Amino acid sequence: MVGNNTPVFFIRDPMKFQHFIRSQKRRADNNLRDHDMQWDFWTLSPESAHQVTWLMGDRGIPKTWRHMNGYSSHTYMWANAQGEKFWVKYHFKTDQGIECLTQEEADRLAGEDGDYHTRDLYDAIGRGDYPSWTLYMQIMPFADADTYRINPFDLTKVWPHDDYPLIKVGKLQLNRNPTDNHAEIEQAAFEPNNLVPGIGISPDKMLIGRVFSYADAHRARLGVNYKQIPVNAPQAPVHSYSKDGAMRINKVSDPVYAPNSKGGPAADGERYPTDSTWEANGQMVRAPYALRKDDDDYSQANDLINKVMDDAARDRLVNNVVGHVSDGVEEPVLSRVFEYWKNIDAEIGRRIEAGVKANKAG
Repeated sequence: MVGNNTPVFFIRDPMKFQHFIRSQKRRADNNLRDHDMQWDFWTLSPESAHQVTWLMGDRGIPKTWRHMNGYSSHTYMWANAQGEKFWVKYHFKTDQGIECLTQEEADRLAGEDGDYHTRDLYDAIGRGDYPSWTLYMQIMPFADADTYRINPFDLTKVWPHDDYPLIKVGKLQLNRNPTDNHAEIEQAAFEPNNLVPGIGISPDKMLIGRVFSYADAHRARLGVNYKQIPVNAPQAPVHSYSKDGAMRINKVSDPVYAPNSKGGPAADGERYPTDSTWEANGQMVRAPYALRKDDDDYSQANDLINKVMDDAARDRLVNNVVGHVSDGVEEPVLSRVFEYWKNIDAEIGRRIEAGVKANKAG
């Protein structure tokens, strides 16, 4: 699962992913992060509005990894034993409660202890204070996706809970620390194409892109036999015709091809049917997302500001954005930043513009 601590993401087009990442990293010339570069990309990508509002709001900087939620963000598919299919989203709600840092607290901690988050989680588990998350699911009947008022596979949108309420499913607990960080953590290779029977992907284009790209990244980083590294290896016996390549440790014997008439292993289609698929036709696959009645790049960001945040949270949002934008964002990007936030909420945009101009004048 591709997990985030927010239920949405900045973009929905996988072709933009590498460009988004480059805009948030370091410049080619001086190797420094650049706020102007970030806002240049964001303001030219209005679909980022919902996630940027999350990022600049109170939950943008979790106090610890224990005090934040986790989300699949992407839409997945479930298929039950009767062959019924559903679209689902995963919500891991922290049992420790949501706690966040202000920008000032985060800046101080970054200077005092660059390993703060890792240390906190390791120490908590070490003393037996095992962090846990309750798993809730949003479940949408398969046919609802055709007519729902927003595109349910758009990674920049959430499914309103009034339409698809959270259903409690189970519990996730972290109760053991690694004994070898490199072997157990650094070499871990998570990928959304590694699915168990009954779970499938959806027409979410960012998810489809990740299904291909994550495995490619692991092969480049860890080698072609990365799934044989103990932390990534299945617990059940593996019968495979894969052979050769650097660092292969699984033993194989002839025949090493399929199909064959030598009694070699074969897929068990009866016990493990290919049921977690959807028909690849129509605009869902071949065309960009089609806008629906309530689809608007700024609307859910506006809801987050006006229906979720209180006055104090809105004040902090404005202060965070003003501080960020005042640090190196110049024209013409600066004017687009103001327009971007006014499109989200006219009053918030006005306050941000006033705050930035006051900082630059001072």
